[in-house]
Amino acid sequence: MPFRLLVPLGLLCALLPLHHGAPGPDGTAPDPAHYRERVKAMFYHAYDSYLENAFPYDELRPLTCDGHDTWGSFSLTLIDALDTLLILGNVSEFQRVVEVLQDNVDFDIDVNASVFETNIRGEGCLLGFWKKRVWMVGGLLSAHLLSKKAGVEVEAGWPCSGPLLRMAEEAARKLLPAFQTPTGMPYGTVNLLHGVNLGETPVTCTAGIGTFIVEFATLSSLTGDPVFEDVARVALMRLWESRSDIGLVGNHIDVLTGKWVAQDSGIGAGVDSYFEYLVKGAILLQDKKLMAMFLEYNKAIRNYTRFDDWYLWVQMYKGTVSMPVFQSLEAYWPGLQSLIGDIDNAMRTFLNYYTVWKQFGGLPEFYNIPQGYTVEKREGYPLRPELIESAMYLYRATGDPTLLELGRDAVESIEKISKVECGFATIKDLRDHKLDNRMESFFLAETVKYLYLLFDPTNFIHNNGSAFDAVMTPYGECILGAGGYIFNTEAHPIDPAALHCCRRLKEEQWEVEDLMREFYSLKRNRSRFQKKTMSSGPWQPPAGPGTSSSENQDEIREKRPAKQKIPLLSCPSQPFTSKLALLGQVFLDSS
Repeated sequence: MPFRLLVPLGLLCALLPLHHGAPGPDGTAPDPAHYRERVKAMFYHAYDSYLENAFPYDELRPLTCDGHDTWGSFSLTLIDALDTLLILGNVSEFQRVVEVLQDNVDFDIDVNASVFETNIRGEGCLLGFWKKRVWMVGGLLSAHLLSKKAGVEVEAGWPCSGPLLRMAEEAARKLLPAFQTPTGMPYGTVNLLHGVNLGETPVTCTAGIGTFIVEFATLSSLTGDPVFEDVARVALMRLWESRSDIGLVGNHIDVLTGKWVAQDSGIGAGVDSYFEYLVKGAILLQDKKLMAMFLEYNKAIRNYTRFDDWYLWVQMYKGTVSMPVFQSLEAYWPGLQSLIGDIDNAMRTFLNYYTVWKQFGGLPEFYNIPQGYTVEKREGYPLRPELIESAMYLYRATGDPTLLELGRDAVESIEKISKVECGFATIKDLRDHKLDNRMESFFLAETVKYLYLLFDPTNFIHNNGSAFDAVMTPYGECILGAGGYIFNTEAHPIDPAALHCCRRLKEEQWEVEDLMREFYSLKRNRSRFQKKTMSSGPWQPPAGPGTSSSENQDEIREKRPAKQKIPLLSCPSQPFTSKLALLGQVFLDSS
């Protein structure tokens, strides 16, 4: 019987050979050590330019050597670059930045998020400032979990407490009012002090609804407050229930009515990270239901949107082609395919995308597949990481030298076209290499990070479980740093083992809540039996964010995964029901 391979991040490298002889255009092999140093130099050129010219603004403007705020003046580039510093080995700067963030970042400001609403994921999905803050939550969580490794003096009770964790929780709580809708799917914008503004549009893109489970489940596990994971799960389930009869989802939906507003279906902008988080959430939480949901979507995607190893846009109810284009954001898909073991299809699709890179020296935002050229007004390349991300995943899985060639080409192209005196500038037009005055924070968080990890096979992120740290917490011994890191959509690594460190606190809180609900239920029933009346009526448990009634809250509790007893010294990525599990790799029966 055939097997399916599920690969938690960074673990497959343990069993597969790494080939460092990728041929260059002159027949020579790109030297990983050489390009690793080139990537490190790229990082510091951009990072130092930001500190000298733009801090404390959110982003650097490299052509004018100054900064500007795009998300509310939270020094976003600094937060996004924090874990990259540690991956590059700069412990002292990591420690310094942690202190700076604790002293300077304040989320309690009166900002209407829609003022800063922008096209952060490319085309067709206005996610807004609050969505970016979800990724900021991921950056803070990642830095919190990496603090001890970076030599930061952590407080008693870490990783279940700490200043960066409190910052992440504060930021996440500002988002919870957005989930207070009849469907449990969140609004696209929220005011940081006053919640959702009256008259706010209820139309949100699919990615803006389905990109929470990694950060919010981690936050719930560490803090013991289940509300974050609860609202994320409800949002995911409502999207799943809203799919069409042929198994596809659209691009934008009304979160009040649950009706689709934009019915184009694909794997790119407006949808992408929804699929990404089903897979990563399944691996992080060992959740079979999330993986089953993605695999069902994957069947529909192959049946209706895939043509000759390209993925087009189709009408979600009919499956008819609506846009025969490739978007640069779709280049994450081969990496996602590798995580479910679909290596052959992943490589074929990757090679298609790589031909576009070779044609232009980067990926244009839109590429017309039949015409083989850019789409008007979509010719730019803002230094996105998605194709490099896929190369990193696939190289860990296969050792194919072609993937190192892409890394080499990316370094050469970005340095030749985009490098300026004060950092790296967005490429406004790949046809003539005109530049735009912006360096988005994901360049340091994702693009440089994935490039460096592609050329650094011994990085701690690629740990195969042969080394780990045993940490004592108030809830018992905890194993950390064993590998299998899950990257959120902004490439901030989350240690999956950490979710078990504070589990007892979480489970005890759930038990207390369940006992309280049972107590008041019995009290209410007894009151009804005795036919007594109370002026205020019987007590009802409050509806949590993302629910419209206490019945919906009951539904959330019922859907919460059953408790699983996890041995202290077990692999941090626990297996699904499997045929074989070896060094973090899980081999599943494909049936």
